[in-house]
Amino acid sequence: MDLGIAGKTALVAASTGGLGLAVARALAAEGVRVAIIGRRRDRAKEIVEELQAAYGSGSLGANGFDAVAIEADLTTPEGIDSAVEQTVADLGPIDILVLNGPGPKPGAAATLRSDDIAAAFDLLVKPHHALVSHVLPGMRKRRWGRILAIGSSGVSAPLPNLAVSNTGRAALAGYLKTLAAEVALDEVTVNLLLPGRIATDRVTQLDQAAAKRRGTTLEDIQLESRKTIPARRYGEPAEFGAAAAFLCSAPASYITGVALRCDGGLIRSL
Repeated sequence: MDLGIAGKTALVAASTGGLGLAVARALAAEGVRVAIIGRRRDRAKEIVEELQAAYGSGSLGANGFDAVAIEADLTTPEGIDSAVEQTVADLGPIDILVLNGPGPKPGAAATLRSDDIAAAFDLLVKPHHALVSHVLPGMRKRRWGRILAIGSSGVSAPLPNLAVSNTGRAALAGYLKTLAAEVALDEVTVNLLLPGRIATDRVTQLDQAAAKRRGTTLEDIQLESRKTIPARRYGEPAEFGAAAAFLCSAPASYITGVALRCDGGLIRSL
């Protein structure tokens, strides 16, 4: 399938590792100009060199592929301003915005403090709202845009011991679902992609925390976790990236306001 996005410009937040990097790679493979953004300048440059070597020449390169490394802390207003301005300056107006960021610390709902609730909004809602506010006017004016948030299966079914994450991600989902209806006439889609157990460093960290909390091994936790997944395995980052690329594509123009799970059947509800 031709995804019809070669030559478009994407800002992929927190794309120096994990799911953000998986999405950036998938978009680059489609000829999308990609801004690799994170706090690790050297790592961002390495990724850009990798993408340029793979897609910077030949048929995709002829369609306008390019990539740029941007060091920015997207949890701060200054970092958000800088990332957007540099992306536009180097690659052109932003057509695709992928919202992503670090997950908050684990913890039980019964022990949440007021500052934990504030942290949920500060980390998972406010920065994403700021990014959307920067790029949405241009998308609406050009009558084409894709906003995709990397969320969590906790949006569909709150996850144990991730109370802060469950709270913040649910709030973000509510905002984006409301936004999707407001901008649909402008040919801008707004969706969420919800990972289950994808084999990333973040998931390994959560498994390690569970092992420590329960006094067992990482291997035992992973085996137990795989048994809860109908596919009986953790997902690969590339599988998640492929789903993201489709939601950002031209053929997906009639899909908006959706929270799509990429979880191997982990969440049992429809």
